[in-house]
Amino acid sequence: MLESLRVKNVALIDEADIEFQEGLNILTGETGAGKSILIGSMNLALGAKADKNIIRTGAEYAFVELVFSVTEKEQVERLKELDVYVEDGSLVLQRRILPSKNVCKANGETITNRTLKEIGEILMDIHGQHEHQSLLKEKKQAEILDEFCPDSLKDIKEQIKNLYSEYMKEKEKLDSLENKGENKEKEIALLQFETEEIQQASLTIGEDEELESAYEKMANSRKIAEAVELSHSLLNGTAEGNVISLFGRAMGEINSVSGFDKELEGILEDMVNGEDLLIQLSRRIEDYGRSLSFDESEFREISSRLNTINHLKSKYGDGIERILAYQEEIQKQLLMLTDLEQYKEELLKTHERTEKKLLQLCEQASAIRKEQAAFLEGRMKEALVDLNFLDVQFQISFEKKQFGKDGYDKISFLIALNPGEPCRPLETVASGGELSRIMLALKTVLAKKDRIGTLIFDEIDTGISGKTAWKVSEKLGMLGRGHQVICITHLPQIAAMADSHFLIEKSKEEKKAVTRIRSLQQDEMLREIARLLGTDDVTEAGLNNAIEMKKMAEKSKQY
Repeated sequence: MLESLRVKNVALIDEADIEFQEGLNILTGETGAGKSILIGSMNLALGAKADKNIIRTGAEYAFVELVFSVTEKEQVERLKELDVYVEDGSLVLQRRILPSKNVCKANGETITNRTLKEIGEILMDIHGQHEHQSLLKEKKQAEILDEFCPDSLKDIKEQIKNLYSEYMKEKEKLDSLENKGENKEKEIALLQFETEEIQQASLTIGEDEELESAYEKMANSRKIAEAVELSHSLLNGTAEGNVISLFGRAMGEINSVSGFDKELEGILEDMVNGEDLLIQLSRRIEDYGRSLSFDESEFREISSRLNTINHLKSKYGDGIERILAYQEEIQKQLLMLTDLEQYKEELLKTHERTEKKLLQLCEQASAIRKEQAAFLEGRMKEALVDLNFLDVQFQISFEKKQFGKDGYDKISFLIALNPGEPCRPLETVASGGELSRIMLALKTVLAKKDRIGTLIFDEIDTGISGKTAWKVSEKLGMLGRGHQVICITHLPQIAAMADSHFLIEKSKEEKKAVTRIRSLQQDEMLREIARLLGTDDVTEAGLNNAIEMKKMAEKSKQY
């Protein structure tokens, strides 16, 4: 559920805070007051494209914040998959829009705009003119039918998707084999050469690292010998200034006075240990120096071996493990090419089995869809009649197409809005206003399956009035029983159904147009309904009419 919206420096809005409630939230106001800006702000907070011109004149940035209460377990898990973690059931989304960049955050953590969009798809469903138009697309119609179907279809679709991926990989292999047949001998010769080149090297995993270490040591043997000799001389040379003799003199001095202070006895003990350590280090350095040797032939052999390995790395992989993996792969290809016809025959049989299984799954998916389509047709007809489509017919047609990752069903929604007319595709029949009502009917029918908690309707009242407006109002009220619904409207019939009512007003402040939003109390709601019924000058008759309309709305909610 959307708990609150905060907008700052967006177009005409300098600063606005709205705390939404459960049920049906209605927003009304004069044309041009900023209602569309409000919905636009929500879209911005959910990742919609932002233009720097949206920043209020004179402001440095625009800012939008949405606070959600998220308790649905599935939503929490889906958010976790996006690395967005809900704390104490609360999620705060923020977007700061500056002239040169955008900053998006979820619970204080910076996220990408793409992630913001994905979060929005989990939490909110915004229906404006663009979303109503999407209903005309076959893909959207197929998604709606699948949403109506039981979870068993979801499992089958997942199997179809995975199997279709295998099917396409097998097809690609078969297609590539056709080309291989033409250049078979050349390819065999190349693979044999590469195999022999790698085999002759007799590679051992890790030997390149050992050889490089040995090569490094031998290549710098003179420098190492000089450093070892000088180090030994400094520690234990014959000169009076060598470290061990100087350390011995220092230890003798401390020994001569250690009887005067117990702390000096401890220091002397540490110095004795230190002298032993210096002597041991001197011996180790001396032994290492004696072990140093440089064999010219061994150096050439190591250098040659490294050249061979590095040559293979440049051709077949950047490490011995990758070279050997490449060798294993080309040996498989070589085996396949030497008996190409048999390999093709086996792959073709596998491909046919995959296709057969895929078709069986497509048939299962189609059977579920067709069974559920009959129920959806009936439910949709009832919902459309409730929305004042008098003698409406609603059908779902099926055509069989080449199977894909969702199956082989081509689905179309057909409708007849007048008696005696045949059912035709939505795009050839429905107007914009009719589409908004059809979308509302679908949302009402799918309400129990819809896991998105907040639904927003903009332009839902386009082209309707009178009885139809009441029908739409009743449907919105019904939808508000199981969802949080936010609706912008110009119609008093819809406004009367509000559980919470917000007024959007535009005024002039300091020579600038400013949009303000405030929550209305019961008496203010009635005056706003009366205004929607007539003129700005609310008369007693208009107010009585508004009271009657509100009573009718409250009565309809009881059923």
